[in-house]
Amino acid sequence: MMRLVIISISIILIANACSSKNTNQIVIGSKKFTESVILGEVLTQYMNSKDFKAEHKSQLGGTRILWSALLKGEIDIYPDYTGTIIQEILSNKQINTWDELRSTLADFNVGISEPVGFNNTYAIGMNKQLASKLGISKISDLKNHPDLIIGFTNEFMDRSDGWSSLRSAYNLPHQNVSGIDHDLAYKGLAENSLDVIDLYSTDAEIDYYDLAVLEDDLNHFSEYRAVYLYRIDSELIESSIDCINGFHNEISEEEIRGLNKLVKIDKESEKSAASKYLLNKFGIRSSFEKETFSSRLIKNTYDHLLLVSVSLFAAILISIPLGIFSYRKERLGKIILGSVGVIQTIPSLALLVFMIPFFGIGEVPAIAALFLYSLLPIVRNTYLGFQDISIQVRESAMVLGLSKRAILKKVELPIASRSILSGIKTSAVINVGTATLGALIGAGGYGQPILTGIRLDNISLILEGAVPAAILALFVQGIFDLFEKIIVPKGLQIKAETS
Repeated sequence: MMRLVIISISIILIANACSSKNTNQIVIGSKKFTESVILGEVLTQYMNSKDFKAEHKSQLGGTRILWSALLKGEIDIYPDYTGTIIQEILSNKQINTWDELRSTLADFNVGISEPVGFNNTYAIGMNKQLASKLGISKISDLKNHPDLIIGFTNEFMDRSDGWSSLRSAYNLPHQNVSGIDHDLAYKGLAENSLDVIDLYSTDAEIDYYDLAVLEDDLNHFSEYRAVYLYRIDSELIESSIDCINGFHNEISEEEIRGLNKLVKIDKESEKSAASKYLLNKFGIRSSFEKETFSSRLIKNTYDHLLLVSVSLFAAILISIPLGIFSYRKERLGKIILGSVGVIQTIPSLALLVFMIPFFGIGEVPAIAALFLYSLLPIVRNTYLGFQDISIQVRESAMVLGLSKRAILKKVELPIASRSILSGIKTSAVINVGTATLGALIGAGGYGQPILTGIRLDNISLILEGAVPAAILALFVQGIFDLFEKIIVPKGLQIKAETS
């Protein structure tokens, strides 16, 4: 048993070593909204044009994931906002000046660039027609309309300067408030399923959907000046400080809104938008690799298969012995079955985030989470497969003088093989679907186009990930159906067909 545990851990560690960061390359991260991706891409192309080797890992989730990745050295730089840093990351600190902010970040081994120019603060928005009909022009007017349906981004719901403090500051009575993805919130507003949402003040959708931005009449929202946070213990970063500060007051609100429009409304890629900005602003002709559908499909398929195959193989190595042990040691078996059952109840996204402190971001935390999710079906089906073997069969094997090892190999495992394979097949299919969430922490796979498609409201991109994932799930199921015909003894197959 211990040998199998060591083998499974070794598999995950090998994957970790294979996916570890190249120390000669500057890794730039970005959050999972368009403006952050654009800022990450602008800096990446700018640094590459200055002969630095920079890589952009985009759409890595929310603030806490990026901050944690920066502290662990998984990434070297990422764009953020002063309001987010002060109100969210350093909410337990008293920060009133720029020098205090810089000094406090230095305690975490983190540096901050000069502001790039624009202020992208939070705002509250509504459809103009509804706002005009109800006579709402400022946030304080909302308290006179407690029945309005409100949809705030999930991060805004939990932030110290988000819904809780906004409600207190304006004494808002609303109860029908739910968390929603930022990009889907605009869709909800357009379809009248939501009445009020939070906005980023530089969002291109504000003009596109002709929204009313409510006046923050109590000045609740702080300034959110765009900056880059970076590690200060890296020689590569130290030598590239001029690049990082190269955008000081260079990107205006009008310019960033235009870049957001290029991507969100005009459907250009972030790479193309960043390249156009650098050419128009600095005369820099930056190069970037243009992705085709086939190249994306090949890469996403490779990433997805890596996540599923490594996690499933490790789970098989552990789960079958655990299932056998659970059958033979009844008291401990209940604990084992209960434990893997509890793991299965943890929301998949939460489990992915739980893995980050141990494994960082990328493939390894995703593999570790998928490994844990794969345990229950295999352990349980192995246990049930052994439990269903009749006492007479075991007694007959013992009468023939077979050793316990021989009984396990020649009698118990073949008889239980159908049930065990069923558990493995269930785990594999679940793995294929759950692995799409790995894109939220930089693991790639079919979740990458799905995530991008949701963000850009692009159905074709969503299908680019969803359809191959469904096909892969069917393919995996077919493979294990074939294995069942090969591995399961013919007599058991005939019995199953006639029952």
